Amino acid sequence: MGTFKFGVKDVIKYFTLLIGVFVVLFPPYVVIVNAFKSTDEFNRSSSLALPDSFLNFDNFVTVFQRGGLVSGFANVLIIIIITLTLNILFGTMVAYVLGRFSFKLKPLVFGAYLVATVIPSITTQVATFGIIKNLGLYNTLGAPIVLYIGADVIQIILYLQFIRNIPVDLDENAMVEGASLFKIYRSIIFPLLTPATATLVILKTISIYNDMYIPYLYMPKQSLGVVTTVLMRFQGVNTADWNLICAAILLILLPTVVLYFFLQRYIFEGVASGAVK
Repeated sequence: MGTFKFGVKDVIKYFTLLIGVFVVLFPPYVVIVNAFKSTDEFNRSSSLALPDSFLNFDNFVTVFQRGGLVSGFANVLIIIIITLTLNILFGTMVAYVLGRFSFKLKPLVFGAYLVATVIPSITTQVATFGIIKNLGLYNTLGAPIVLYIGADVIQIILYLQFIRNIPVDLDENAMVEGASLFKIYRSIIFPLLTPATATLVILKTISIYNDMYIPYLYMPKQSLGVVTTVLMRFQGVNTADWNLICAAILLILLPTVVLYFFLQRYIFEGVASGAVK
């Protein structure tokens, strides 16, 4: 049997991996152990210490009652459903036009999407806020929906990779049979984009679900709070109920973790398949 050589490079490699594991697992550990502590227990013990009991669910009950977490889940669910529906329609249509037709303004249209991603969003917030307010969407669920439904360049590129792999002969055969361009899109292109759509749904859902900036800025009304802005209700000017915040974070994280755990295979397959195609 050969001897195992453990050199300096191996030490550095495993030490770096241990640091990475610590960085990843330390925040969830702090959240979990403090979510089960009462206010008195949190104030008198270290934030790294284990709770007296992992069966103390008072914080979770308080979060639901005082924080309105149920309405937060309902609001974000409405936003996600409407946004994804329109996002998929606009994204597939734009990708269909850019991937199947040749016209003079085609490079300009695609370039406009690329330029829009380069411009820092913070520089356009004043103008965006003014537009949303003039449209009468401020303090309504329509504000984040309108801001989320834009067909961004990432989803267009993802759809384009799949469209370019669909034979043009299918379109031509359908035209010979008398199918219109819209029917070709509806009956041929859209169904064949299902793998890309599944990937987009997962990525967009996680992105919208975790976003706090847009809901906090455009929906300050208490009844319009989403799961991320609910956390602000447990924080005052000078103090914060960190045990309640940890309990809320844990409840908010669970759906995302479960979704990613069961659907991560589709994320990797969709992105890799689009890259290969």
